[in-house]
Amino acid sequence: MSQVPDFQLEADLLAGGCLSVAGVDEVGRGPLAGPVTAAAVRLDPARIPGGLQDSKRLTAARREALFTALLDCADVSVAHASIDEIDRLNILRAAHLAMERAVAGLPETPAHVLVDGNMIPRGLTCAATAVVKGDARCLSIAAASIVAKVTRDRIMVDLAQQFPGYGWERNMGYPSAHHRAALKTLGVTPYHRRSFAPVHNILYQEKSISD
Repeated sequence: MSQVPDFQLEADLLAGGCLSVAGVDEVGRGPLAGPVTAAAVRLDPARIPGGLQDSKRLTAARREALFTALLDCADVSVAHASIDEIDRLNILRAAHLAMERAVAGLPETPAHVLVDGNMIPRGLTCAATAVVKGDARCLSIAAASIVAKVTRDRIMVDLAQQFPGYGWERNMGYPSAHHRAALKTLGVTPYHRRSFAPVHNILYQEKSISD
């Protein structure tokens, strides 16, 4: 039986004197293309939408419905790290940068942030707790995972229209067999992450041939 996230971590912090608690999560570490996207969400304990869950366990339609509901009843902030930042900093630091930006973009700085994963981004300006598998345990992080996933998926669907043939509207930039094959036949776009091995190897091969 799959775990269902709850509001216990947030409730404990609020009961301990925290004035506000937000969850933060990111999506897009694994793709070969597109930005890494993070969201920070501060839920209103009296208006939590039903059915919040790790975004990976929800259908696209359910994610979209919850995304709309969250915009209506919670404080929500979304931020990104660009392809250039991913290649320059590395994907982990870029993901943390997106998280930091998302938290900074909330209407008010939360007293405490619950961060999905086992590391706390070093640039956060408030207290934070890392929560392993937080999107499956914590409602605020689950909400953030939904907002980040819907936002990034929309970006990739839009980019797919500008760069057809890679299947980004289906694979969202992840290294599916179709995407890898398209990289070899169509080449590298400005939205591909050049520091990632499959992309780097193609560029290196092209350079070797041209040399």
